[in-house]
Amino acid sequence: MIYYIYTQKELVFVEKVKEYLQEHLKEKEVVYLSFDDLDTLDISKVSHLLVTGCLEKIKRLLTIAHKNTLSVGIIPLLAQKELIRTFDLPTKTKEAVVLALTPTQKHIDLLYANDMMVLQEVVVGDAPPLDSFDSALNGKTYLDRIKIFWKTLRKVQTLRHTKMKITDAKENEIKFSAVGVVGVEYHNHTFASKLLASGLSSNDGKLSIVILSPTSILQYMGYLFKALVSHLTPKVLPDSVGVMRSSQLYIETQKPLEVLVDSSTLGQTPVLLKVKEKALALSVGTVFWEQQNQKNTLKDSIKVDNLPSDEERVSYLSEAIPLFAHASKAQYASLFSNLREESRVTQNFMVLLILSTMLATFGLFINSSSIIIGAMILAPLMQPIVSLSMGVLRQDSTLEIHGAKSIMVGVLVVLATSALLALFTPIERLTTEMIGRLSPTILDLFVAIVSGAAAAYVKSNEKILGSLAGVAIAVALVPPIAVAGIGLGWGDWSMFSMAFLLFITNLVGIVLSAAFTFAILGFSPLHLAKKGILTWMIIVTIVSIPLYSSFVKMEEKVAIQTTLSNMEFSIGRHEIILTNIEIWHRQPLDEIHCEVISTGILNSEEKKMLKEAILNSIGKEFVLIVTFMYRL
Repeated sequence: MIYYIYTQKELVFVEKVKEYLQEHLKEKEVVYLSFDDLDTLDISKVSHLLVTGCLEKIKRLLTIAHKNTLSVGIIPLLAQKELIRTFDLPTKTKEAVVLALTPTQKHIDLLYANDMMVLQEVVVGDAPPLDSFDSALNGKTYLDRIKIFWKTLRKVQTLRHTKMKITDAKENEIKFSAVGVVGVEYHNHTFASKLLASGLSSNDGKLSIVILSPTSILQYMGYLFKALVSHLTPKVLPDSVGVMRSSQLYIETQKPLEVLVDSSTLGQTPVLLKVKEKALALSVGTVFWEQQNQKNTLKDSIKVDNLPSDEERVSYLSEAIPLFAHASKAQYASLFSNLREESRVTQNFMVLLILSTMLATFGLFINSSSIIIGAMILAPLMQPIVSLSMGVLRQDSTLEIHGAKSIMVGVLVVLATSALLALFTPIERLTTEMIGRLSPTILDLFVAIVSGAAAAYVKSNEKILGSLAGVAIAVALVPPIAVAGIGLGWGDWSMFSMAFLLFITNLVGIVLSAAFTFAILGFSPLHLAKKGILTWMIIVTIVSIPLYSSFVKMEEKVAIQTTLSNMEFSIGRHEIILTNIEIWHRQPLDEIHCEVISTGILNSEEKKMLKEAILNSIGKEFVLIVTFMYRL
């Protein structure tokens, strides 16, 4: 016999259901019983159960069905949208009645929290947005999602880490620090289940928990933006999240945390989450089964390596979540050991520096970019600069002194080596590789800043140290000093000063951005880092003044080249075109070097007319150096 159990306050909805039941079953008998009279239910006469009511009432009947091995179908209220989505129940009442009346042979697992059934989720602590349903974004505009993002982000001020110990079914104890945990059994369209979608199964005897443990506001913002604004599920597990999967998980916390089951308060931690495998024959939609992981595995899963567990990080995270991450003691020890070693002047440092200088100088003379690139990779000058940046950040006088000393010694060695080579090399002509390092602009500073950030990031992660060579190529350190040394060897002060300005630009840009990157990576508290970063920001600002001036000159150079390029002049009987225009900065007047293609040979008067026409077109005085070519 089929029993339909319902709540009295939903009588209008129930009456409509009764009509559909009578229409569908016809001669079959259905017993109607309200939850108020549930004590009169004769289990021995029940063949199948139907239920309508609030979530707590539904779970009460599901418990009865589980204990008595009965099949059950849910006829949801229209307002129970999340229940409908979780079990793929029809939104139309008539179709929902048909599905609920259809007994199933497939059984689903049941999740319990301290012996209370969990249909949607169990939440320990606070874990936004993992405990929210993605339906909150349905129909929302991009602007609406940004508002939800900021509203959720503001909650980070109230989030506090707590030490947790989770024991799985195999008695493995996992310890870490987190702000909250969300436990799910089914793909219920919460943000937690979306992260687990490919691994969730409703009949494998395993439950899954998602652990929220952000170590910085920036890290948390990254996941929030992906989840709430871009509305995309990360393809890999976010750094602020951990996952555990087992048939049983016992959660203990240092401070009592509130436990919610399906949005209702259960109590406080500790809490035992346990799965009863294939415990209930529940009539669900086809999509529900399609969402299940078909590759059921008996193995438990633990992915918490990225969660903070050392005492130092746990201690400060319990106070508040910082803007930037805080590096662990192991990261500190490893990086500081390397930087202190690399900040010293050693035999290897000197040998490599001299060899790279010789390579760079010869490459500059023969105008070979490939040789110069080889010198960039070989040069060890980046190492003490990165060490100096850490000293600046941490106010570590030892690192600062050793790093600065190594840089000064290195610069003097490069200048001396390149000057001697220039002095004894019987060639004194500027190559394009040399010229390319004589006009530093604000753009070179931007390159140095980006390269410094890359260098710091690479040094903080041993797995990608091989990328440091690419950083060395991106921001050339030895070649501009070598050009400055060549200028010394030739006695050209202008050449020396402009090339050395490029090196200073690279140096200050790298130090500032590397220090700032190390701060973001958590290698120094902000109150300690502030002084050093502000000092070097002032230095960078000072260096930017001549760089900006050079940038203005570069803009002027481009404008002149654009104006004169392929410009046609009629001088006497001749038609003239200018090509291959270059601007050379000289004292007292800059020079324009170009090729003049003419239909005939110009006399002295015509050459003066050409000069006046060129200078009038650009509106500025220059020395013109031209090469005449004739069109036959």
